[in-house]
Amino acid sequence: FIAGAAVQWLRDGLELFGKSSEVERLAESVPDAGGVLFVPALSGMGAPHWLPHATGLVTGVTRGTTKAHVARATLEGIAYQVSELFSAMAHDMGKRPSELKVDGGASENNLLMQFQSDLIGCNVVRCSITETTALGAGLQAGLAIGMWRDLADIKKRWRADRTFTPGMGAKEKTAKLAKWAGAMKAVKLLSDSGRALSQ
Repeated sequence: FIAGAAVQWLRDGLELFGKSSEVERLAESVPDAGGVLFVPALSGMGAPHWLPHATGLVTGVTRGTTKAHVARATLEGIAYQVSELFSAMAHDMGKRPSELKVDGGASENNLLMQFQSDLIGCNVVRCSITETTALGAGLQAGLAIGMWRDLADIKKRWRADRTFTPGMGAKEKTAKLAKWAGAMKAVKLLSDSGRALSQ
C-alpha cells in the first residue's frame, strides 16, 4: 500500500517540490484534480485487490494539466485506496464504522483528510499526536512498569486534534468512485497482461 511514498515520489522522482509538506499547498492551488486520476500502485497493490505486479496509472491528462493537478490527484489516489480498505473492513465486520481515527505524517494533510471523509462518508478524526508508533511503544513501556493501571487508563488519555466531516454530495461521490473503479479495472487488466508476457 502506497501512501506517503507516493508523495515522496512526486518530491524525489518528479521533483515537483522540495519538501513533502509542500504537496498540500500545491494541491490546494487548483480547485480539483482537473480530471486527472492517479492510481499510486508504485509497488503493486495490496488489499483488497492483491495485485503484486500492478503498476501505477495516471489518466485524464490533457494539455491543461499542471503539476498542481498531479499533486491533487496523488492525494486523492491515497484516499481512494483507503476508501476501498474501509469498505472491505466494513463488509467483513457486517457494519460500517461510525468514524475513522487517523495518525501518521499523511494525516497532517487537511486536504487529504477532508477528501477521505467525503469518500468514506463518515468522520475522520486526527489524533493530537500524529506519530503514534513511537507513542505506542512508550505507552506499552509505561504500562509494563506500572505508570498506568491498564489499557482503559491509557485510552482515556487519547485526544483528538481535528475532526473532518463528510461534505461531498452523493451524486458527485458516486461519480468519483465509479471513475476510480474504472481505473482499477484498467490496472488489473494491465497487471494481468504484464504477468502473462513475463511467463
